[in-house]
Amino acid sequence: MGSLQGQNVVVVGGSRGVGRSIAEAALGEGATVLAVARGEQALAEFAWETSGIKTLAVDATVDSAPDQVFAALEPDVLVICAGALPPAAPVHELSWEAFSANWETDVKASFLFCRAALRRPLKPGSRIVLISSGAALSGGPPFCGGYAGAKRMQMFLAGYSQKESDRLGLDLRFMDLAPMRIMPGTGVGKAGIDGFENYAGIRPADFIAAMADMQTPADVGRAVVALATGKSQGSSFMVSGSGLAPAG
Repeated sequence: MGSLQGQNVVVVGGSRGVGRSIAEAALGEGATVLAVARGEQALAEFAWETSGIKTLAVDATVDSAPDQVFAALEPDVLVICAGALPPAAPVHELSWEAFSANWETDVKASFLFCRAALRRPLKPGSRIVLISSGAALSGGPPFCGGYAGAKRMQMFLAGYSQKESDRLGLDLRFMDLAPMRIMPGTGVGKAGIDGFENYAGIRPADFIAAMADMQTPADVGRAVVALATGKSQGSSFMVSGSGLAPAG
Protein backbone atom coordinates (compact mmCIF):
# COMPACT_ATOMS: atom_id res chain seq x y z
CA MET A 1 0.00 0.00 0.00
CA GLY A 2 1.36 3.42 -0.92
CA SER A 3 2.13 6.07 1.66
CA LEU A 4 -0.57 8.37 0.20
CA GLN A 5 -3.25 5.71 -0.22
CA GLY A 6 -6.69 7.26 0.24
CA GLN A 7 -5.32 10.82 0.04
CA ASN A 8 -6.28 13.52 -2.47
CA VAL A 9 -3.28 15.37 -3.91
CA VAL A 10 -3.67 18.50 -6.03
CA VAL A 11 -0.63 19.78 -7.94
CA VAL A 12 -1.07 23.29 -9.33
CA GLY A 13 1.38 23.61 -12.22
CA GLY A 14 1.31 19.85 -12.57
CA SER A 15 1.34 19.29 -16.32
CA ARG A 16 5.09 19.28 -17.00
CA GLY A 17 8.57 19.50 -15.51
CA VAL A 18 8.84 19.44 -11.73
CA GLY A 19 5.08 19.66 -11.23
CA ARG A 20 4.48 16.60 -13.38
CA SER A 21 7.15 14.67 -11.46
CA ILE A 22 5.42 15.58 -8.20
CA ALA A 23 2.08 14.41 -9.56
CA GLU A 24 3.64 11.15 -10.78
CA ALA A 25 5.30 10.55 -7.40
CA ALA A 26 2.02 11.06 -5.55
CA LEU A 27 0.16 8.80 -7.99
CA GLY A 28 2.80 6.14 -7.45
CA GLU A 29 2.13 6.32 -3.71
CA GLY A 30 -1.55 5.52 -4.19
CA ALA A 31 -3.02 9.03 -4.06
CA THR A 32 -5.89 10.36 -6.14
CA VAL A 33 -4.08 13.08 -8.06
CA LEU A 34 -5.40 16.16 -9.85
CA ALA A 35 -2.91 17.99 -12.08
CA VAL A 36 -3.90 21.61 -12.64
CA ALA A 37 -2.40 23.88 -15.31
CA ARG A 38 -3.31 26.49 -17.89
CA GLY A 39 -2.23 24.49 -20.93
CA GLU A 40 -4.91 22.10 -22.09
CA GLN A 41 -2.62 20.35 -24.56
CA ALA A 42 0.04 19.52 -21.97
CA LEU A 43 -2.66 18.26 -19.61
CA ALA A 44 -4.17 16.11 -22.37
CA GLU A 45 -0.76 14.60 -23.12
CA PHE A 46 -0.20 13.88 -19.44
CA ALA A 47 -3.59 12.18 -19.14
CA TRP A 48 -2.94 10.15 -22.30
CA GLU A 49 0.47 8.98 -21.07
CA THR A 50 -0.42 8.39 -17.41
CA SER A 51 -3.20 6.07 -16.32
CA GLY A 52 -5.29 7.36 -13.44
CA ILE A 53 -4.24 11.01 -13.47
CA LYS A 54 -7.03 13.60 -13.27
CA THR A 55 -6.56 16.97 -14.94
CA LEU A 56 -8.12 20.43 -14.82
CA ALA A 57 -7.31 23.42 -17.03
CA VAL A 58 -7.33 26.55 -14.84
CA ASP A 59 -5.25 29.72 -14.70
CA ALA A 60 -3.94 29.65 -11.12
CA THR A 61 -3.54 33.44 -11.04
CA VAL A 62 -7.28 34.10 -11.46
CA ASP A 63 -9.08 34.91 -8.20
CA SER A 64 -11.66 32.17 -8.76
CA ALA A 65 -9.03 29.46 -9.38
CA PRO A 66 -8.94 28.00 -5.85
CA ASP A 67 -12.73 27.57 -5.77
CA GLN A 68 -12.65 25.83 -9.15
CA VAL A 69 -9.84 23.53 -8.09
CA PHE A 70 -11.27 22.65 -4.67
CA ALA A 71 -14.65 21.93 -6.27
CA ALA A 72 -12.94 19.43 -8.58
CA LEU A 73 -10.99 17.71 -5.79
CA GLU A 74 -10.74 18.71 -2.13
CA PRO A 75 -7.05 18.20 -1.33
CA ASP A 76 -5.42 16.51 1.62
CA VAL A 77 -2.14 17.66 0.05
CA LEU A 78 -1.97 20.83 -2.04
CA VAL A 79 1.22 21.58 -3.98
CA ILE A 80 1.75 24.95 -5.66
CA CYS A 81 4.33 24.56 -8.42
CA ALA A 82 2.93 27.03 -10.96
CA GLY A 83 5.39 29.62 -12.19
CA ALA A 84 6.56 31.84 -15.01
CA LEU A 85 9.87 31.53 -16.80
CA PRO A 86 12.28 34.06 -15.26
CA PRO A 87 13.66 36.81 -17.48
CA ALA A 88 17.18 36.46 -18.86
CA ALA A 89 18.58 39.99 -19.12
CA PRO A 90 20.35 42.47 -16.82
CA VAL A 91 18.04 44.50 -14.61
CA HIS A 92 18.54 47.75 -16.54
CA GLU A 93 17.39 46.08 -19.75
CA LEU A 94 14.10 44.81 -18.31
CA SER A 95 10.67 46.37 -18.33
CA TRP A 96 8.70 46.24 -15.11
CA GLU A 97 6.41 43.68 -16.74
CA ALA A 98 9.35 41.37 -17.39
CA PHE A 99 10.97 42.02 -13.99
CA SER A 100 7.77 41.22 -12.09
CA ALA A 101 6.69 38.14 -14.07
CA ASN A 102 7.41 35.72 -11.23
CA TRP A 103 5.63 37.92 -8.71
CA GLU A 104 2.54 38.04 -10.90
CA THR A 105 2.55 34.26 -11.40
CA ASP A 106 4.48 32.29 -8.76
CA VAL A 107 3.69 34.58 -5.83
CA LYS A 108 0.13 35.43 -6.87
CA ALA A 109 -0.84 31.78 -7.33
CA SER A 110 0.71 30.90 -3.96
CA PHE A 111 -1.07 33.81 -2.29
CA LEU A 112 -4.47 32.95 -3.75
CA PHE A 113 -4.28 29.28 -2.78
CA CYS A 114 -2.84 29.87 0.69
CA ARG A 115 -5.53 32.47 1.35
CA ALA A 116 -8.23 30.08 0.14
CA ALA A 117 -6.85 27.23 2.28
CA LEU A 118 -7.15 29.47 5.36
CA ARG A 119 -10.50 31.03 4.47
CA ARG A 120 -12.31 27.85 3.40
CA PRO A 121 -10.62 26.34 5.43
CA LEU A 122 -9.25 23.06 4.14
CA LYS A 123 -9.93 20.17 6.47
CA PRO A 124 -7.70 19.75 9.55
CA GLY A 125 -4.47 17.93 8.83
CA SER A 126 -4.21 19.16 5.23
CA ARG A 127 -0.71 19.93 4.01
CA ILE A 128 0.20 22.77 1.64
CA VAL A 129 3.62 22.77 -0.07
CA LEU A 130 4.90 25.78 -2.02
CA ILE A 131 7.69 24.97 -4.49
CA SER A 132 10.31 27.72 -4.18
CA SER A 133 13.92 27.73 -5.47
CA GLY A 134 17.50 27.70 -4.28
CA ALA A 135 17.70 31.18 -5.80
CA ALA A 136 15.62 32.35 -2.83
CA LEU A 137 18.55 31.46 -0.57
CA SER A 138 21.46 32.42 -2.81
CA GLY A 139 20.00 35.55 -4.41
CA GLY A 140 20.15 34.03 -7.88
CA PRO A 141 22.04 35.39 -10.90
CA PRO A 142 21.86 39.11 -11.78
CA PHE A 143 19.92 38.51 -14.98
CA CYS A 144 16.79 36.86 -13.54
CA GLY A 145 14.84 39.99 -12.61
CA GLY A 146 12.50 39.50 -9.66
CA TYR A 147 12.74 35.70 -9.70
CA ALA A 148 14.85 35.20 -6.56
CA GLY A 149 12.79 37.71 -4.58
CA ALA A 150 9.55 36.07 -5.70
CA LYS A 151 10.75 32.64 -4.64
CA ARG A 152 11.85 34.07 -1.28
CA MET A 153 8.40 35.59 -0.86
CA GLN A 154 6.91 32.13 -1.26
CA MET A 155 8.97 31.07 1.75
CA PHE A 156 7.69 34.03 3.74
CA LEU A 157 4.14 33.27 2.64
CA ALA A 158 4.34 29.67 3.87
CA GLY A 159 5.55 30.97 7.24
CA TYR A 160 2.87 33.67 7.46
CA SER A 161 0.17 31.15 6.56
CA GLN A 162 1.40 28.70 9.18
CA LYS A 163 1.22 31.37 11.85
CA GLU A 164 -2.37 32.17 10.87
CA SER A 165 -3.33 28.49 10.88
CA ASP A 166 -1.87 28.17 14.37
CA ARG A 167 -3.54 31.37 15.58
CA LEU A 168 -6.93 30.27 14.26
CA GLY A 169 -6.57 26.65 15.39
CA LEU A 170 -7.05 25.25 11.87
CA ASP A 171 -4.49 22.42 12.09
CA LEU A 172 -3.11 23.06 8.60
CA ARG A 173 0.55 22.49 7.73
CA PHE A 174 2.18 24.99 5.37
CA MET A 175 5.66 24.23 4.01
CA ASP A 176 8.00 25.48 1.30
CA LEU A 177 10.51 23.38 -0.62
CA ALA A 178 13.48 24.80 -2.53
CA PRO A 179 15.21 22.66 -5.18
CA MET A 180 18.80 23.86 -4.81
CA ARG A 181 20.24 23.32 -8.29
CA ILE A 182 19.17 24.24 -11.80
CA MET A 183 17.49 21.29 -13.50
CA PRO A 184 18.46 21.29 -17.19
CA GLY A 185 15.49 19.22 -18.33
CA THR A 186 12.89 21.72 -17.16
CA GLY A 187 11.71 24.95 -18.76
CA VAL A 188 12.99 27.07 -15.88
CA GLY A 189 16.30 25.20 -15.88
CA LYS A 190 16.82 25.67 -19.59
CA ALA A 191 15.99 29.37 -19.29
CA GLY A 192 18.58 29.72 -16.51
CA ILE A 193 21.30 27.90 -18.41
CA ASP A 194 20.60 29.91 -21.56
CA GLY A 195 20.74 33.04 -19.41
CA PHE A 196 24.23 32.19 -18.20
CA GLU A 197 25.34 31.63 -21.79
CA ASN A 198 23.96 34.98 -22.95
CA TYR A 199 25.13 36.93 -19.89
CA ALA A 200 28.51 35.37 -19.14
CA GLY A 201 29.36 33.34 -22.25
CA ILE A 202 29.27 30.00 -20.43
CA ARG A 203 28.37 27.21 -22.82
CA PRO A 204 25.46 25.06 -21.60
CA ALA A 205 27.53 21.86 -21.75
CA ASP A 206 30.28 23.46 -19.64
CA PHE A 207 27.77 24.85 -17.15
CA ILE A 208 26.12 21.46 -16.68
CA ALA A 209 29.47 19.69 -16.40
CA ALA A 210 30.52 22.01 -13.57
CA MET A 211 27.39 21.42 -11.51
CA ALA A 212 27.54 19.18 -8.47
CA ASP A 213 24.95 17.63 -6.16
CA MET A 214 22.16 18.16 -8.70
CA GLN A 215 18.66 17.02 -7.87
CA THR A 216 16.29 15.78 -10.57
CA PRO A 217 12.57 16.50 -10.92
CA ALA A 218 11.99 12.96 -9.62
CA ASP A 219 14.01 13.84 -6.50
CA VAL A 220 11.71 16.81 -5.93
CA GLY A 221 8.68 14.55 -6.32
CA ARG A 222 10.03 12.16 -3.71
CA ALA A 223 10.80 15.07 -1.38
CA VAL A 224 7.23 16.33 -1.63
CA VAL A 225 5.91 12.86 -0.79
CA ALA A 226 8.25 12.76 2.22
CA LEU A 227 6.98 16.14 3.43
CA ALA A 228 3.36 15.12 2.88
CA THR A 229 3.71 11.89 4.84
CA GLY A 230 6.45 12.59 7.38
CA LYS A 231 6.78 14.32 10.74
CA SER A 232 9.52 16.81 9.82
CA GLN A 233 9.62 19.88 12.03
CA GLY A 234 9.74 23.40 10.60
CA SER A 235 8.28 24.94 7.47
CA SER A 236 11.24 25.52 5.09
CA PHE A 237 13.07 22.70 3.34
CA MET A 238 15.52 22.22 0.50
CA VAL A 239 16.27 19.30 -1.78
CA SER A 240 19.52 18.57 -3.62
CA GLY A 241 21.19 15.48 -4.97
CA SER A 242 21.97 14.64 -1.34
CA GLY A 243 18.27 14.51 -0.49
CA LEU A 244 15.79 16.45 1.63
CA ALA A 245 17.00 18.73 4.44
CA PRO A 246 15.78 21.69 6.49
CA ALA A 247 16.54 25.07 4.91
CA GLY A 248 18.62 27.37 7.09
